[in-house]
Amino acid sequence: MFMTFKQLRNRLGVVIENKRVQGHQVAGMKEKLQGMADSYDAMWAFAKELAALPKRADWPFVEPNDWYSVYAELDSGRARDFIGKVDLGEAAKRAEAAFYGCVAGCILGKPLEIHAQMDEIRPAFEKIGEWPMRDYVSDRVWTEGKMPRRHPDWDETVREKIKWVAPDDDLNYTVLGMMMLEKYGLKFGRAEFLEMWGRNVPAFYSFGPERALVVKSALDSLCEPERDFDLWVDVLNPYDEMCGAQIRVDAYGYACPGRPGLAAELAWRDSSWTHRRTGVYSAMWMAAAIAAAFVEKDPIKVCEIALQYVPQRSRFCLLMKDALTEVAGAGDWMQGYQRLHRKFKQYGHCQIYFETGTLMNTLRFATDVGDGICKQVMTANDTDSYGARAGSLLGAFFGAGHLEERWIKPFNDRLHTTLANFHEQSLNAVAKRMGQLPALVERELKGQG
Repeated sequence: MFMTFKQLRNRLGVVIENKRVQGHQVAGMKEKLQGMADSYDAMWAFAKELAALPKRADWPFVEPNDWYSVYAELDSGRARDFIGKVDLGEAAKRAEAAFYGCVAGCILGKPLEIHAQMDEIRPAFEKIGEWPMRDYVSDRVWTEGKMPRRHPDWDETVREKIKWVAPDDDLNYTVLGMMMLEKYGLKFGRAEFLEMWGRNVPAFYSFGPERALVVKSALDSLCEPERDFDLWVDVLNPYDEMCGAQIRVDAYGYACPGRPGLAAELAWRDSSWTHRRTGVYSAMWMAAAIAAAFVEKDPIKVCEIALQYVPQRSRFCLLMKDALTEVAGAGDWMQGYQRLHRKFKQYGHCQIYFETGTLMNTLRFATDVGDGICKQVMTANDTDSYGARAGSLLGAFFGAGHLEERWIKPFNDRLHTTLANFHEQSLNAVAKRMGQLPALVERELKGQG
């Protein structure tokens, strides 16, 4: 039931590297780990030592994790409530459009989630005459285009074989956010997360920090729980700054049209269960950007507004302001991609910075939702996750009528998830429920008043 010593050493080795990137003093820690005896007590003590490592004296960033410290670091000039007038009927339509965009973008990108760059996938599409992308991935990209690798879910998600919305963790999380709001409204916290995740999320359909915390929660259920989740996230949880939290918060953006601050707070509550620093801030930005896209018609301003709702002295904020400058200065989408790739290409699959920059680039140059999800997926890297995020953002931005029916018809109104206690399989019915989230939040806020 316990990790082997080899597994623990591997995880702790990754944590050491994470701590180095996060500005901590890690000199001698790898050597200390290598020389450590095979002892659970010794390794637990070492893990806690890693969590307490001091920052380097020259580290210029301020990156808190608790809500009050995070809140204090937000842009003091941000709007505290609405940033624009919202009609609930229109908001419902935009939330539905955002969800349809999320689904289409996810399935468009899923066959290409093979840890590739654009220059790897582009030749395969050019061989069959389908670059730039304009439709779901064809099986011919594999049989004739000689794609370098093949995703395990290829046979459910390529154009010729789509029969329904195939299960995916990105879509699980979007539906899970809806379920949280439907059941608990704005009052959910850590206890509600434990209950909702424990009853719904299978370990093998979660990854990285999510899987670590699902396993921890399951172990706790076998005995008197320690409820030491904050410590667990800090000590035995590699990759806590990767994209797992950013892909979970779309529903909070749908629920808060014109209220990016509230969307960001809900995203913090969700993301801080598993992630830290950049992992959390990117989730806050994502939810805030979707919320802002309901009412702001300048794509650059949408991104700027969202950046007001993350800690201003963080790496995420400073790098994303730099990315937005590159996008704003580009003449077209490809030039924007090239600028971002030159500056951020070291941040690959799931590493947030480059991929968040490409979302900004997609939003700026997309002509409609279908065009935008194709542009996003062509940038490669984590294609299904960021295809889905682009779809949500673009659906909220453009609204209903800007995603052609050909993107939705192949699913035959069937949505498959792997959530244990979610039994609705009508895609259209779930979209309607997403559309009801803005009114749900508005009723609760009025009740609080």
